[in-house]
Amino acid sequence: MPNVVVVGLQWGDEGKGKIVDVLSKNVDAVVRFQGGNNAGHTLVVDGQKIVLHLLPSGVLRDGCINVIGNGVVIDPRVLVHEIEQLEQKGRVISRDRFVISRDAHVIMPYHQTLDHLREKARLGTTGRGIGPAYEDKVSRRGIRVADLLDREQLAQKVAAVLPDKNRMIVEWYNGEPIDADAIIDEYAHLGDRLGGFVGDSVDLLHTILEKNGEVLFEGAQGTFLDLDHGTYPYVTSSNTVAGNAAAGSGVGPTAIHEVVGISKAYCTRVGRGPFPTEANDAAGEELRRLGSEFGATTGRPRRCGWFDAPLLRHAIRVNGVTRLALTKLDVLSGLETIPVCVAYEGMDGFPSNLDSVKPIYEHLPGWSEDITECQTFAELPLPCRDYIARLSELVGIDVELASVGPQREATITRGDLFGSR
Repeated sequence: MPNVVVVGLQWGDEGKGKIVDVLSKNVDAVVRFQGGNNAGHTLVVDGQKIVLHLLPSGVLRDGCINVIGNGVVIDPRVLVHEIEQLEQKGRVISRDRFVISRDAHVIMPYHQTLDHLREKARLGTTGRGIGPAYEDKVSRRGIRVADLLDREQLAQKVAAVLPDKNRMIVEWYNGEPIDADAIIDEYAHLGDRLGGFVGDSVDLLHTILEKNGEVLFEGAQGTFLDLDHGTYPYVTSSNTVAGNAAAGSGVGPTAIHEVVGISKAYCTRVGRGPFPTEANDAAGEELRRLGSEFGATTGRPRRCGWFDAPLLRHAIRVNGVTRLALTKLDVLSGLETIPVCVAYEGMDGFPSNLDSVKPIYEHLPGWSEDITECQTFAELPLPCRDYIARLSELVGIDVELASVGPQREATITRGDLFGSR
Protein backbone atom coordinates (compact mmCIF):
# COMPACT_ATOMS: atom_id res chain seq x y z
CA MET A 1 0.00 0.00 0.00
CA PRO A 2 1.53 3.34 -1.03
CA ASN A 3 0.88 6.64 0.77
CA VAL A 4 -2.50 7.84 -0.48
CA VAL A 5 -4.57 11.03 -0.39
CA VAL A 6 -8.35 10.57 -0.51
CA VAL A 7 -10.28 13.60 -1.78
CA GLY A 8 -13.81 14.41 -2.88
CA LEU A 9 -14.24 15.47 -6.49
CA GLN A 10 -17.57 17.28 -6.22
CA TRP A 11 -19.06 19.46 -3.44
CA GLY A 12 -18.41 17.06 -0.59
CA ASP A 13 -20.62 14.24 0.73
CA GLU A 14 -19.13 11.83 -1.84
CA GLY A 15 -18.70 9.01 0.69
CA LYS A 16 -15.02 9.60 1.49
CA GLY A 17 -15.43 8.18 4.98
CA LYS A 18 -16.42 4.77 3.67
CA ILE A 19 -13.56 4.67 1.17
CA VAL A 20 -11.06 5.72 3.85
CA ASP A 21 -12.46 2.96 6.06
CA VAL A 22 -12.05 0.41 3.24
CA LEU A 23 -8.46 1.49 2.56
CA SER A 24 -7.44 1.91 6.21
CA LYS A 25 -7.20 -1.84 6.75
CA ASN A 26 -3.92 -1.70 4.80
CA VAL A 27 -2.28 1.40 6.32
CA ASP A 28 -0.42 2.31 9.49
CA ALA A 29 -1.92 5.78 9.94
CA VAL A 30 -4.84 7.94 8.80
CA VAL A 31 -4.46 11.74 8.88
CA ARG A 32 -7.07 14.50 8.67
CA PHE A 33 -5.29 17.47 7.07
CA GLN A 34 -7.84 20.31 6.71
CA GLY A 35 -11.29 21.55 7.62
CA GLY A 36 -13.13 21.13 10.89
CA ASN A 37 -16.39 19.75 12.19
CA ASN A 38 -18.25 21.32 9.28
CA ALA A 39 -17.90 17.98 7.53
CA GLY A 40 -19.33 14.62 8.49
CA HIS A 41 -18.20 11.16 7.39
CA THR A 42 -20.86 8.48 7.77
CA LEU A 43 -19.78 4.85 8.09
CA VAL A 44 -21.71 1.64 8.68
CA VAL A 45 -19.60 -0.99 10.46
CA ASP A 46 -21.06 -4.28 11.71
CA GLY A 47 -24.53 -2.84 11.15
CA GLN A 48 -23.74 0.17 13.34
CA LYS A 49 -24.05 3.66 11.84
CA ILE A 50 -21.27 5.99 12.99
CA VAL A 51 -20.90 9.65 12.00
CA LEU A 52 -17.48 11.24 12.49
CA HIS A 53 -16.87 14.98 12.25
CA LEU A 54 -13.30 15.44 13.50
CA LEU A 55 -11.91 12.00 14.26
CA PRO A 56 -10.20 10.37 11.26
CA SER A 57 -12.15 7.44 9.81
CA GLY A 58 -9.31 5.07 10.70
CA VAL A 59 -10.40 5.07 14.36
CA LEU A 60 -12.69 2.17 13.48
CA ARG A 61 -9.71 -0.01 12.51
CA ASP A 62 -7.73 -1.79 15.22
CA GLY A 63 -4.02 -1.05 15.10
CA CYS A 64 -4.35 2.04 12.90
CA ILE A 65 -2.82 5.27 14.23
CA ASN A 66 -5.03 8.33 13.72
CA VAL A 67 -3.80 11.90 13.46
CA ILE A 68 -5.52 15.28 13.38
CA GLY A 69 -3.00 17.39 11.50
CA ASN A 70 -1.92 20.98 11.88
CA GLY A 71 -4.14 22.11 8.99
CA VAL A 72 -7.36 21.25 10.83
CA VAL A 73 -9.30 23.71 13.00
CA ILE A 74 -10.59 21.89 16.09
CA ASP A 75 -13.66 22.50 18.21
CA PRO A 76 -12.54 20.78 21.44
CA ARG A 77 -16.13 20.51 22.68
CA VAL A 78 -17.08 18.52 19.59
CA LEU A 79 -13.95 16.39 19.71
CA VAL A 80 -14.47 15.42 23.36
CA HIS A 81 -18.11 14.62 22.65
CA GLU A 82 -17.15 12.48 19.65
CA ILE A 83 -14.59 10.51 21.68
CA GLU A 84 -17.15 9.94 24.45
CA GLN A 85 -19.80 8.82 21.98
CA LEU A 86 -17.48 6.18 20.57
CA GLU A 87 -16.62 5.05 24.10
CA GLN A 88 -20.32 4.60 24.81
CA LYS A 89 -20.49 2.30 21.77
CA GLY A 90 -17.62 0.24 23.15
CA ARG A 91 -14.97 1.76 20.89
CA VAL A 92 -12.38 3.21 23.25
CA ILE A 93 -9.63 5.25 21.58
CA SER A 94 -6.27 4.50 23.15
CA ARG A 95 -3.72 7.28 23.55
CA ASP A 96 -1.12 5.40 21.52
CA ARG A 97 -3.51 5.27 18.53
CA PHE A 98 -4.64 8.88 18.36
CA VAL A 99 -2.57 12.08 18.18
CA ILE A 100 -3.75 15.69 17.89
CA SER A 101 -1.26 18.11 16.38
CA ARG A 102 -0.21 20.65 18.99
CA ASP A 103 -0.09 23.21 16.15
CA ALA A 104 -3.71 22.79 15.03
CA HIS A 105 -5.84 25.87 15.63
CA VAL A 106 -8.81 25.94 17.99
CA ILE A 107 -12.35 27.09 17.26
CA MET A 108 -13.33 29.36 20.16
CA PRO A 109 -16.86 30.39 21.26
CA TYR A 110 -16.46 33.85 19.74
CA HIS A 111 -15.73 32.26 16.37
CA GLN A 112 -19.04 30.42 16.50
CA THR A 113 -20.92 33.51 17.68
CA LEU A 114 -19.52 35.63 14.86
CA ASP A 115 -20.24 32.88 12.34
CA HIS A 116 -23.89 32.76 13.38
CA LEU A 117 -24.25 36.54 13.43
CA ARG A 118 -22.74 37.37 10.05
CA GLU A 119 -21.77 34.43 7.85
CA LYS A 120 -24.73 32.11 7.93
CA ALA A 121 -27.18 34.60 6.45
CA ARG A 122 -24.75 35.51 3.67
CA LEU A 123 -23.28 32.25 2.43
CA GLY A 124 -25.21 29.49 4.16
CA THR A 125 -22.30 28.15 6.21
CA THR A 126 -22.72 25.50 8.87
CA GLY A 127 -22.28 28.11 11.62
CA ARG A 128 -19.56 26.03 13.28
CA GLY A 129 -17.05 28.90 13.46
CA ILE A 130 -14.74 27.39 10.84
CA GLY A 131 -14.28 30.56 8.75
CA PRO A 132 -13.64 32.92 11.69
CA ALA A 133 -11.12 30.43 13.13
CA TYR A 134 -9.18 30.34 9.86
CA GLU A 135 -9.38 34.14 9.70
CA ASP A 136 -7.65 34.40 13.07
CA LYS A 137 -5.07 31.85 11.96
CA VAL A 138 -4.22 33.94 8.89
CA SER A 139 -4.16 37.21 10.89
CA ARG A 140 -1.82 35.54 13.44
CA ARG A 141 -4.24 35.92 16.32
CA GLY A 142 -5.30 32.30 16.59
CA ILE A 143 -5.23 30.00 19.60
CA ARG A 144 -3.61 26.63 19.04
CA VAL A 145 -4.14 23.28 20.74
CA ALA A 146 -0.87 23.66 22.68
CA ASP A 147 -2.29 26.84 24.27
CA LEU A 148 -5.10 24.84 25.87
CA LEU A 149 -2.52 22.93 27.92
CA ASP A 150 -1.14 26.08 29.59
CA ARG A 151 -3.86 27.99 31.47
CA GLU A 152 -1.76 31.14 31.90
CA GLN A 153 -0.86 31.26 28.23
CA LEU A 154 -4.47 30.60 27.26
CA ALA A 155 -5.63 33.48 29.49
CA GLN A 156 -3.11 35.85 27.93
CA LYS A 157 -4.17 34.97 24.39
CA VAL A 158 -7.88 35.23 25.15
CA ALA A 159 -7.29 38.62 26.82
CA ALA A 160 -5.47 39.83 23.70
CA VAL A 161 -8.28 39.04 21.26
CA LEU A 162 -11.56 39.00 23.16
CA PRO A 163 -12.06 42.79 23.53
CA ASP A 164 -12.04 43.20 19.74
CA LYS A 165 -14.32 40.20 19.30
CA ASN A 166 -16.81 41.49 21.86
CA ARG A 167 -16.77 44.93 20.26
CA MET A 168 -17.74 43.34 16.94
CA ILE A 169 -20.38 41.13 18.52
CA VAL A 170 -22.01 43.95 20.51
CA GLU A 171 -21.54 47.05 18.38
CA TRP A 172 -21.81 45.56 14.90
CA TYR A 173 -24.34 42.79 15.42
CA ASN A 174 -26.15 43.67 18.67
CA GLY A 175 -25.12 40.35 20.18
CA GLU A 176 -24.28 39.43 23.77
CA PRO A 177 -20.64 39.79 24.92
CA ILE A 178 -18.66 36.68 25.82
CA ASP A 179 -17.14 36.31 29.28
CA ALA A 180 -13.38 35.76 29.30
CA ASP A 181 -13.25 33.83 32.60
CA ALA A 182 -15.91 31.41 31.43
CA ILE A 183 -13.96 30.69 28.23
CA ILE A 184 -10.69 30.18 30.09
CA ASP A 185 -12.26 27.83 32.64
CA GLU A 186 -14.03 25.71 30.05
CA TYR A 187 -11.22 25.51 27.52
CA ALA A 188 -8.52 24.82 30.12
CA HIS A 189 -10.70 21.91 31.27
CA LEU A 190 -11.08 20.71 27.67
CA GLY A 191 -7.29 20.96 27.35
CA ASP A 192 -6.95 18.69 30.40
CA ARG A 193 -9.36 16.20 28.81
CA LEU A 194 -7.52 16.13 25.47
CA GLY A 195 -3.98 16.70 26.76
CA GLY A 196 -2.99 13.03 26.67
CA PHE A 197 -3.67 12.94 22.93
CA VAL A 198 -1.71 16.11 22.02
CA GLY A 199 1.74 15.69 20.55
CA ASP A 200 4.22 16.30 17.75
CA SER A 201 2.24 14.83 14.88
CA VAL A 202 4.90 15.78 12.30
CA ASP A 203 7.57 13.76 14.08
CA LEU A 204 5.17 10.84 14.46
CA LEU A 205 4.31 10.77 10.75
CA HIS A 206 7.94 11.00 9.69
CA THR A 207 8.85 8.18 12.06
CA ILE A 208 6.19 6.02 10.42
CA LEU A 209 7.38 6.97 6.93
CA GLU A 210 11.04 6.33 7.77
CA LYS A 211 10.07 2.80 8.80
CA ASN A 212 8.36 2.31 5.42
CA GLY A 213 4.93 2.57 7.02
CA GLU A 214 1.88 3.50 4.97
CA VAL A 215 -0.11 6.69 5.56
CA LEU A 216 -3.54 7.66 4.27
CA PHE A 217 -4.42 11.37 4.13
CA GLU A 218 -8.14 12.01 4.56
CA GLY A 219 -9.67 15.14 3.08
CA ALA A 220 -12.93 16.77 4.08
CA GLN A 221 -15.52 18.55 1.91
CA GLY A 222 -14.85 18.39 -1.85
CA THR A 223 -12.83 19.97 -4.64
CA PHE A 224 -15.41 22.58 -5.57
CA LEU A 225 -15.56 23.83 -2.00
CA ASP A 226 -11.81 24.55 -2.14
CA LEU A 227 -10.95 28.15 -1.24
CA ASP A 228 -8.90 28.63 -4.45
CA HIS A 229 -10.37 26.11 -6.89
CA GLY A 230 -14.01 25.94 -5.83
CA THR A 231 -17.14 27.84 -6.84
CA TYR A 232 -16.04 31.00 -5.03
CA PRO A 233 -17.44 32.62 -2.90
CA TYR A 234 -19.63 29.59 -2.09
CA VAL A 235 -16.69 27.63 -0.73
CA THR A 236 -15.22 26.53 2.57
CA SER A 237 -12.35 28.29 4.35
CA SER A 238 -9.51 25.87 3.58
CA ASN A 239 -7.86 24.13 0.65
CA THR A 240 -9.63 20.82 0.17
CA VAL A 241 -7.56 19.58 -2.79
CA ALA A 242 -4.92 16.87 -2.61
CA GLY A 243 -2.05 19.36 -2.79
CA ASN A 244 -2.89 20.58 0.71
CA ALA A 245 -2.34 17.16 2.26
CA ALA A 246 1.38 17.89 2.57
CA ALA A 247 1.02 21.34 4.14
CA GLY A 248 -1.82 20.28 6.43
CA SER A 249 0.06 17.34 7.88
CA GLY A 250 3.74 18.29 7.75
CA VAL A 251 5.07 15.80 5.22
CA GLY A 252 6.74 16.63 1.91
CA PRO A 253 4.81 16.16 -1.35
CA THR A 254 7.28 13.49 -2.45
CA ALA A 255 5.94 11.25 0.33
CA ILE A 256 2.58 10.98 -1.49
CA HIS A 257 2.30 8.30 -4.15
CA GLU A 258 -1.38 8.06 -5.09
CA VAL A 259 -4.45 10.31 -5.10
CA VAL A 260 -7.82 8.57 -4.85
CA GLY A 261 -10.68 10.74 -6.07
CA ILE A 262 -14.21 10.01 -4.87
CA SER A 263 -17.30 10.85 -6.90
CA LYS A 264 -20.93 9.96 -6.51
CA ALA A 265 -22.61 8.25 -9.45
CA TYR A 266 -24.70 11.41 -9.59
CA CYS A 267 -24.20 14.87 -8.00
CA THR A 268 -25.25 16.65 -4.81
CA ARG A 269 -24.59 19.97 -3.15
CA VAL A 270 -25.50 21.48 0.23
CA GLY A 271 -26.16 25.20 0.54
CA ARG A 272 -26.04 27.99 -1.99
CA GLY A 273 -23.90 28.27 -5.11
CA PRO A 274 -23.96 27.21 -8.77
CA PHE A 275 -24.91 23.62 -9.62
CA PRO A 276 -25.17 23.14 -13.43
CA THR A 277 -26.77 19.67 -13.41
CA GLU A 278 -29.21 20.23 -10.55
CA ALA A 279 -32.53 18.45 -11.05
CA ASN A 280 -35.20 20.82 -9.77
CA ASP A 281 -38.00 18.36 -10.40
CA ALA A 282 -39.48 15.08 -9.24
CA ALA A 283 -36.36 13.21 -10.37
CA GLY A 284 -34.22 15.32 -8.04
CA GLU A 285 -36.61 14.65 -5.17
CA GLU A 286 -36.45 10.94 -5.89
CA LEU A 287 -32.64 10.97 -5.87
CA ARG A 288 -32.76 12.73 -2.50
CA ARG A 289 -35.18 10.16 -1.10
CA LEU A 290 -33.42 7.07 -2.44
CA GLY A 291 -29.96 8.36 -1.50
CA SER A 292 -31.00 9.68 1.93
CA GLU A 293 -29.40 12.93 0.87
CA PHE A 294 -29.40 14.95 4.05
CA GLY A 295 -26.25 16.52 5.50
CA ALA A 296 -24.42 14.41 8.10
CA THR A 297 -23.41 17.62 9.90
CA THR A 298 -26.39 19.94 9.40
CA GLY A 299 -29.26 17.62 8.49
CA ARG A 300 -30.07 19.98 5.62
CA PRO A 301 -31.53 18.39 2.47
CA ARG A 302 -28.93 18.18 -0.26
CA ARG A 303 -29.60 19.55 -3.70
CA CYS A 304 -29.48 16.63 -6.16
CA GLY A 305 -28.66 16.34 -9.84
CA TRP A 306 -26.90 14.34 -12.51
CA PHE A 307 -23.30 13.30 -13.08
CA ASP A 308 -21.24 16.19 -14.43
CA ALA A 309 -18.32 14.95 -16.53
CA PRO A 310 -16.72 18.38 -17.26
CA LEU A 311 -16.78 19.14 -13.53
CA LEU A 312 -15.11 15.82 -12.71
CA ARG A 313 -12.49 16.12 -15.44
CA HIS A 314 -11.40 19.45 -13.97
CA ALA A 315 -11.31 18.01 -10.43
CA ILE A 316 -9.17 15.10 -11.62
CA ARG A 317 -6.66 17.56 -13.10
CA VAL A 318 -6.55 19.86 -10.06
CA ASN A 319 -5.99 16.96 -7.67
CA GLY A 320 -3.73 14.83 -9.84
CA VAL A 321 -6.08 11.87 -9.34
CA THR A 322 -4.56 8.49 -10.08
CA ARG A 323 -7.48 6.27 -8.97
CA LEU A 324 -11.22 6.84 -9.22
CA ALA A 325 -13.91 5.54 -6.87
CA LEU A 326 -17.64 5.78 -7.61
CA THR A 327 -20.12 5.77 -4.74
CA LYS A 328 -23.89 5.40 -4.31
CA LEU A 329 -24.23 3.49 -7.56
CA ASP A 330 -27.12 1.55 -6.00
CA VAL A 331 -29.21 4.73 -5.71
CA LEU A 332 -29.62 4.79 -9.50
CA SER A 333 -31.25 1.33 -9.63
CA GLY A 334 -34.80 1.57 -10.99
CA LEU A 335 -34.26 4.57 -13.26
CA GLU A 336 -35.31 3.93 -16.86
CA THR A 337 -32.76 6.36 -18.26
CA ILE A 338 -29.96 8.29 -16.55
CA PRO A 339 -28.90 11.74 -17.80
CA VAL A 340 -25.16 12.45 -17.84
CA CYS A 341 -23.68 15.88 -18.58
CA VAL A 342 -21.00 15.35 -21.23
CA ALA A 343 -20.14 19.00 -21.97
CA TYR A 344 -21.15 22.62 -21.42
CA GLU A 345 -22.83 24.36 -24.32
CA GLY A 346 -20.41 26.56 -26.30
CA MET A 347 -17.41 25.85 -24.05
CA ASP A 348 -14.24 23.87 -24.66
CA GLY A 349 -12.36 24.52 -21.40
CA PHE A 350 -13.59 24.74 -17.84
CA PRO A 351 -15.20 28.10 -16.97
CA SER A 352 -14.26 30.16 -13.92
CA ASN A 353 -17.95 30.83 -13.26
CA LEU A 354 -20.53 28.06 -13.40
CA ASP A 355 -23.56 30.29 -12.88
CA SER A 356 -24.64 30.53 -16.51
CA VAL A 357 -23.35 27.29 -18.08
CA LYS A 358 -25.81 25.05 -19.89
CA PRO A 359 -25.17 21.32 -19.64
CA ILE A 360 -25.37 19.07 -22.67
CA TYR A 361 -26.86 15.72 -21.67
CA GLU A 362 -26.48 12.20 -22.94
CA HIS A 363 -29.16 9.77 -21.74
CA LEU A 364 -27.91 6.31 -20.83
CA PRO A 365 -30.06 3.22 -20.28
CA GLY A 366 -30.82 2.47 -16.65
CA TRP A 367 -31.28 -0.84 -14.85
CA SER A 368 -33.98 -2.24 -12.57
CA GLU A 369 -32.01 -4.82 -10.57
CA ASP A 370 -31.00 -4.43 -6.93
CA ILE A 371 -27.18 -4.34 -7.03
CA THR A 372 -26.48 -4.13 -3.29
CA GLU A 373 -25.48 -7.81 -3.09
CA CYS A 374 -23.15 -7.75 -6.09
CA GLN A 375 -19.59 -8.77 -5.20
CA THR A 376 -17.81 -8.21 -8.52
CA PHE A 377 -18.09 -5.88 -11.50
CA ALA A 378 -19.09 -8.90 -13.61
CA GLU A 379 -22.16 -9.45 -11.42
CA LEU A 380 -23.50 -5.95 -12.11
CA PRO A 381 -26.27 -5.67 -14.74
CA LEU A 382 -24.96 -4.89 -18.21
CA PRO A 383 -26.49 -1.37 -18.34
CA CYS A 384 -24.83 -0.62 -15.01
CA ARG A 385 -21.45 -1.80 -16.31
CA ASP A 386 -22.00 0.27 -19.45
CA TYR A 387 -22.80 3.31 -17.28
CA ILE A 388 -19.53 2.90 -15.37
CA ALA A 389 -17.60 2.42 -18.61
CA ARG A 390 -19.11 5.55 -20.16
CA LEU A 391 -18.31 7.67 -17.11
CA SER A 392 -14.73 6.38 -17.17
CA GLU A 393 -14.46 7.27 -20.85
CA LEU A 394 -15.84 10.77 -20.28
CA VAL A 395 -13.48 11.68 -17.43
CA GLY A 396 -10.39 9.91 -18.77
CA ILE A 397 -9.72 7.54 -15.88
CA ASP A 398 -11.08 4.08 -15.05
CA VAL A 399 -13.38 3.48 -12.11
CA GLU A 400 -11.53 1.04 -9.84
CA LEU A 401 -13.94 1.00 -6.90
CA ALA A 402 -17.74 1.05 -6.86
CA SER A 403 -19.80 1.36 -3.70
CA VAL A 404 -23.14 -0.43 -4.05
CA GLY A 405 -24.45 0.14 -0.52
CA PRO A 406 -23.62 1.90 2.77
CA GLN A 407 -22.07 -1.11 4.48
CA ARG A 408 -18.31 -1.64 4.56
CA GLU A 409 -18.75 -4.92 2.66
CA ALA A 410 -20.89 -3.42 -0.13
CA THR A 411 -17.82 -2.42 -2.12
CA ILE A 412 -16.63 -3.78 -5.46
CA THR A 413 -12.97 -3.27 -6.29
CA ARG A 414 -10.40 -3.91 -8.96
CA GLY A 415 -6.84 -2.79 -9.50
CA ASP A 416 -3.73 -3.27 -7.39
CA LEU A 417 -4.47 -0.46 -4.94
CA PHE A 418 -7.87 -1.70 -3.80
CA GLY A 419 -7.48 -5.39 -4.45
CA SER A 420 -9.54 -7.10 -7.14
CA ARG A 421 -12.79 -8.92 -6.50
